[in-house]
Amino acid sequence: MKEKSFLDRVMEFEQELESMQKQFRELIGFVAQMTEENHSLQLENHHLRKRLEEMNKQINEQTQTITTRQHRVKTNKIDVGEGVDNLARLYNEGFHVCNVHYGGIRKGEDCLFCLSFLNKQNV
Repeated sequence: MKEKSFLDRVMEFEQELESMQKQFRELIGFVAQMTEENHSLQLENHHLRKRLEEMNKQINEQTQTITTRQHRVKTNKIDVGEGVDNLARLYNEGFHVCNVHYGGIRKGEDCLFCLSFLNKQNV
């Protein structure tokens, strides 16, 4: 009876070893799959970071271009405003600024053409 019990134990042990080997192979397969997926995700992450850097560079370039254009527009508006101020100063000094009598002396009276022109420029 001891022999049978011993043989039974050896057979049970063998079955347990086979079961553990099967689990170990499954675990190795799972680790291999996870390693492959990890590598794939790292590559994708690297490509996405490069693409993001390129897009950020393009956005920065476009922002600089827009800012430069806005600065030019503001500068032009300032220049136009200064021109209108100069024309208003000339008008107050007694000269015509309208296209009808431009540069002529007003002789103290108001000119509707000049006033109309200056009002359009201030709006």
